[in-house]
Formats: sequence, C-alpha cells, structure tokens
Amino acid sequence: MKKFYSLLMFLAFFTIHAQIKGTITDDKGNPLPFVTIIQQDTYNGTTSNEQGYYEFTLRSKDKPSVVFQFLGFKTQKVSIDLNKLPYALNIKMEEESFSLNEVIINKKINPAIAIIKNAMASRKENTEKTNKFNADFYSRGIFKLKNAPKKFLGQKISDLNGALDSTGTGIISLSETFSKISFEKPDNLKEVVTASKVSGRDNGYSYNTARSSFYDFYDNTVDFGIKMISPIASNAFAYYDYRLESTFFDENKKMINKIKVKAKRDSEPVFEGYIYIVEDSWAIYAVELDIKGYRIKEEFLEVMSLKQNFSYNNNNKIWAKNTQSLEIAAGAFGISFTGKYNYVYSNYDFINSFAPKTFTNEITRIEINSNKKDSLFWNSNRPIPLTIEESIDYVRKDSIYKVRNSEKYLDSIDAKGNKFKITKLLTGYSFNNSLEKYIFKYDGLLNIGSISFNTVQGYNFDSGFSFTTRKKQEAKGQYTSVSSKFNYGFAEDRMRVTGQFIHRFNNQNYATLYMTGGSSVKQFNSSEPISKTINTISSLAFKNNFMKLYNLEAVGIGFSQDITNGVNLNSRIEYQQRKPLFNNTDYSFFSKNDFYTSNNPLAPNDFIYTPFTEHHLTKINVLARINFGNKYSSRPDGKFNIRNEKYPTLYIAYERAIAASEKKYEFDQISTRLTYDLTLGNKGIVGINLRAGKFLNANNIAFIDYKHFNGNQTHIGQTNRYLNVFNLLPYYSNSTNKSYFEWHSEYNDKGFIMNKIPLLNKLKSTLNLGFHTLSTSNNKPYTEFTAGLDNIGFGKFKLLRIDYIRSYQNGVQGDGVIFGLKFLNILE
Repeated sequence: MKKFYSLLMFLAFFTIHAQIKGTITDDKGNPLPFVTIIQQDTYNGTTSNEQGYYEFTLRSKDKPSVVFQFLGFKTQKVSIDLNKLPYALNIKMEEESFSLNEVIINKKINPAIAIIKNAMASRKENTEKTNKFNADFYSRGIFKLKNAPKKFLGQKISDLNGALDSTGTGIISLSETFSKISFEKPDNLKEVVTASKVSGRDNGYSYNTARSSFYDFYDNTVDFGIKMISPIASNAFAYYDYRLESTFFDENKKMINKIKVKAKRDSEPVFEGYIYIVEDSWAIYAVELDIKGYRIKEEFLEVMSLKQNFSYNNNNKIWAKNTQSLEIAAGAFGISFTGKYNYVYSNYDFINSFAPKTFTNEITRIEINSNKKDSLFWNSNRPIPLTIEESIDYVRKDSIYKVRNSEKYLDSIDAKGNKFKITKLLTGYSFNNSLEKYIFKYDGLLNIGSISFNTVQGYNFDSGFSFTTRKKQEAKGQYTSVSSKFNYGFAEDRMRVTGQFIHRFNNQNYATLYMTGGSSVKQFNSSEPISKTINTISSLAFKNNFMKLYNLEAVGIGFSQDITNGVNLNSRIEYQQRKPLFNNTDYSFFSKNDFYTSNNPLAPNDFIYTPFTEHHLTKINVLARINFGNKYSSRPDGKFNIRNEKYPTLYIAYERAIAASEKKYEFDQISTRLTYDLTLGNKGIVGINLRAGKFLNANNIAFIDYKHFNGNQTHIGQTNRYLNVFNLLPYYSNSTNKSYFEWHSEYNDKGFIMNKIPLLNKLKSTLNLGFHTLSTSNNKPYTEFTAGLDNIGFGKFKLLRIDYIRSYQNGVQGDGVIFGLKFLNILE
C-alpha cells in the first residue's frame, strides 16, 4: 500500500517533461490554488492545482521570464536560466499592499463610478482586439457527491461504478480535454478535440468542450440560462452599486483597480464579487464573481463562482484571458453536489479575418483516436497537475472499470440480479446479460404506476414485456428493441395487447425502422390533451368524463432519418380498424347520484348513438422537421445535433387516407407548424407556436380524423409552458374537417418585471403573459388572453404556476383560473 501511494505521489507531482515545477505558497507556507502562471509577453500559461503545485514548460525564447499572478497577492516575475533547466522553483507570494490613492474628500463622489464609466465606454475597443483568434484550449471538469442515501424514493442507489464510498461520498465525474479552437465573436466556433480522457472509461469521450466556456463580460449580458447583466454593461448602473476597494500595480507597472460589485436588488439576474479594471486602457484584468442559484431561477443551485484572469502581451498590447474556473455548489434532501471546471487558453493567434468556410455547422469535432492517448502524453502536456485525489480517482476507477467489465465479474453480477422469486410475478422481473448486452424485462402484475380510471374501462392497468439488445455495433449507436403491453380494463373485463419493434441503425443520421400493432383504446384527439392522471382524479373525485375513447386495432410500419443537416424525415403507413365504445361504469368516490356524460364527444348526453360507425382505412403520413441553421457536434460515437436558437423550427406534414371500407372516409390533409423562442436579452423570452392546415376531399370523413385542438376543462395545467393548449376551450367544440389556423404565444419575463416590484419580488417568480387564437372555416374565431405567475413554490421546490384566462368567441366571454401542477409530469 505504501508503494501504491508513493506511485500516486510521483504521478501527481513529477514529470520529466516539465522544465520548471514547484509549489506556490503564501508567507505562512499555505499552498495557493489556481495561481496564474504565464511566460511574459507570450500566451503560454497554466495554473497551480488545488494543492498549489504546478508544472510548466517554456516556449523557446531568449532570457524568458515567468509571471506568477494571484489576486490579493503581489505579482512576481522570475527570470529563468535556460542552462539550468529542468529545475524546481518554489514560489512564496506576499499579500498585496493595497492602496487607495483617491482619498474621498467629498463623500458624494464615488471614484468607482468614473472607472466603470470608462470601462463601459471602452468595451467596444477592448473586445475588438480579441474578437478573432486561434488558440489551444484545455479543460478539466470534476464533480463530487456527498451524503448520497442508500435509497431514494424506495429505489436502491448504486455506488456509481465505484465512485461512492460507504458514506455516499465521492467523485462521480472526472474528465479532461485538449482542443484546437478558432473563434470569432459573437458565436462562431470551430473546435477540434485532439485528446480526451474520462476517469473510469478507457474508451470514453469527455463532454468538456470550449462551447460552454465563453463568458464574455464585454457583452451586455452573460448567458447562464438567464441573461445575467455584466457589471460593465451599458445599463449596469440600474442593477449594481460599486465601491473602489483598492488599487495595485502589476508586473508591467500598470495600475489595477479592484472594484466591489454589489446588487441593487437581490432578486435580479446579477453577479456579486469583484471586477478588476486596468487604468487607462480600462480593460478587464480579472473577475471574481458569484452567481446565486435563485437569481437564475435554479433553486437547487446554491452558488456558482466564476473566476477569470487576463494577461498582457507587450508585443501586441492585448489583454487576453488565459485561465478561467467555474465552481458549482448545489444540493437538496441533505445531499450536496460540488463541481469545478478549469480552463486554460494558450498560444493565442489574433488575426484580422478568417478564411472563407472556416466556420461551418459543425461546431465541435472529436478526433477518432483522441481517447487513446497514454499517460505519458497526459503527464507531458497537462497544464494543471492532478491533485492526489484526482490521481487516485484515475487509477482506482480505471482498475474498477477493468474488473467490472471482465467476463467473470459481469457474469457474477448478472447471476445475482437475475435470480427469480415467485413474488417477481407480481412486482416485475428483469434478466440482464451484460456481456452480450441484452436485457429482458417483465413489468409485473402490480404495476402501480400504470393504474388509471376512465368510464369505458373503469379501473385499468398495464403489464408487459420488453427485450433490448445493443450487442452489434454498440459504438455506432445501433440497438434493437421488441416490446409488448397488456392493458386490462375491469369494467369491460377485456384485455388489449399491443406490440412494438424498433431498430436504430446508427447515431450519425439516426436511421430508425419501427413497427407497431395490436388493440388499444385511444382518445379521439391523438395529441391526448387530458392525461390519465388528471382524468382519473377528475372522474373519481368530481364525476367528470372528459376523456372520450374509441377502440383502435392497427398494424403499421415506419422509418425516420436525418436526410441532411437539420432535416429529419419520418414516414409511416398504418392499417386501422376503428370501433366505437360506450361507458361501462358509473363509479366515483363522490357525487354518486350524478351521472357521467356519454362517451360521445359530439353529444355528451346521448348514450345510444355513436359519433362514428365501425370502419377501416389505411393511413400514409409523411412528416419533415427542419431546424434552420442547425449546428452539430461530431464524435466517433455519434453526431449530436445542437439546435440554433436564432432560427425557428418548421414542420411540414402530409396525411392521406386510402383503401377505406367506404370511399367517404378517404381524405388528404396538408399541415405545417412553426415553433420559435425569441430572446429579448435580459428582458425575457417570447415563445411562439403556429399551426395551419387544410383538408381535401374530407366532407364526410370520420370524426376521429378531424383536426382536434388541445382544450382544457379541468383547470389544471401540467406543462411548463402553455404553447400548445387553449386552457378554457372545451375539448371537441371547434374540431374541423376543413382549414384551420392556430396561434400560441407566451411571454415569460424571466424576472425582468417581477424582480422590480416590492414584496412580489420576494416570491422570486416570473410573469407570464399569453395570447392564443384559433380560426376554423366552420366556427367564429376563438381567442384567449392570459396572465399569471410561474416559478411559485416553497424553498427549492418551484413547481407551481397560476394563470388567469379570459376567452372570447362569437360575443361570448369566459374566464377562469388554471393551476399549474408541473410535478404531475413525473407521474405520467
């Protein structure tokens, strides 16, 4: 064991390739983590690790000097004797002797204001100096979990492949990458990942990329899911108070102003901490800023701490970011989560322009052998040395990975997990072959989560079987799945069975073949506007019968594929046999003397006649989805699409019914849909969903095939946003077999308005304003206006929403309140 730790110390602290190495401490001998280390007048740099240890390789240069920079301490510049390399160089840093030359004689004058105004005025000039460059990029991310329970909601939590110890604590993710990047502001990026390493996965590819590392405080806002206001934004004085705490001089004799940044209003999307501004050039020297979770509407996040350090090059007179770190602290239920990303930018090449076609839709490309680099490569090139904890994690998890992926171990784990007990007939059973990569599952007879109630079936529940295999070409994303579902309704005393086959060929163009068949109950509106959970509660508690059902017996086959970048084509043909259904139960918890309405959506009080007669037909559907400006990341294990938020998504669909039992059931329908989120800077976001369509030769088609619109008569909302629902519209009141147009739009202020209203800003909620309208050939236009509050709740749990709705149609006004219970999505 002693030899083992000696080896780890060697890996952590010594490499034969570093020209200088050592430990950086304060004057009391305490190690200083993440000290910026840079070769003067170059963009060759690194930082010390959490234990103050560093390793640094110099670029060829006569009489090089190395600069050690750490906020709060005096910058040190050390000349290096090339003839003595390699050697150890330990650095002891002294605390900065801060001064404040601007003695405030008039208390009404704040010297920080003038500095911030100058920084604002110089933003364009300073950002233009670094708006086009090539560079080398290194990133390392580590995430830790603490106090994870043995079980959560009754489910056993594993040790995450050896990551957690007996107390539920440990490193759950550790990875690092090297990249070559080309960047042009505001958002053109080309990144080639040349090396990737993931702890515990010798064939893994890290998700650490440069795309998520660009936080530019020269911009008015910085994107953290919500647009945060930069301390030097053009409107920053409306959000921040400033105080000049001190000044000091760097190694280039440039005066640096240390300015305290404080929020005017606690609930606004603002930073707090320090920004350091260079006198005269008014460039950013460094930032030390915190982001509180509730300020970006992330309640489980406690705080993120962002640090950036910039270095000055006397040759090109440019201040450029050389290191950045982002620390994360979050938690809930007594479980804490911490994470940290470290980024190093080096070997900058600032240019005037890029060659044509430098930037394409491919943002990131990971080279095929990037995960094959050996320890010699990493020890030679890693700019930030591993800590002892990180070194142990790599060695330990790599060993665990080899053991847990061996045939002997996999067989033993499967043998234990695959044991069958008679109780499994009720609770469910799974059989897993980890080596051959297939799994068989049986849902059991006590599938509690599937139990629901409707007036046709009464109480009903599901069970089923599934088989999935990923044995062949797993690295290419190929898999095959076969499944069946058995649904039994007690009031009908009837079993319905459906089956499904899915085969995905790859995860480059996501070509997928699928087949379905069987018997099932379906809502007349195929979008299923009322969920099983809400309908069960509404029926049993209030004796409402909103879910209208018919019997579908069908068999179909379909194929989908990305046919080019951003364009997915999905085609399907299905034979359908439709039969009407009637209520079979009048059971409820309350209102036992009342009666349910019928299962006829056209005549709720008609219990004799049905909205259609039994028939069959064959449907052909073709759907194209177009993500304009689609970006993507290329990895050896797949292509991952990244939707370009600047542009909308367009859907174009064609539906044709043929070979029907009667000619009148045959028709054509052409439809289109457009969705878009318009970001209004820090002022919120407007979501838009537009639909339009037209039926051809459809005068006498079955009511099932009409275009139905998502209504809501329960006063309960389940979705995060109401961009696909009319919240006061009866479910089938405006269904049509002609032409139609619907518009949904919703503005969420992201706190922009609510944060400024006294008392209400204590809720930390967001304001929603909505407009919804529907136009059909056979009805007067229907319109809804909505206003409400989102992100309501208690403590960290903001899962509630409330909206007031006013509706208009044909001179009739209606109003109501919708209670958004977003947590119900978990139950579906």
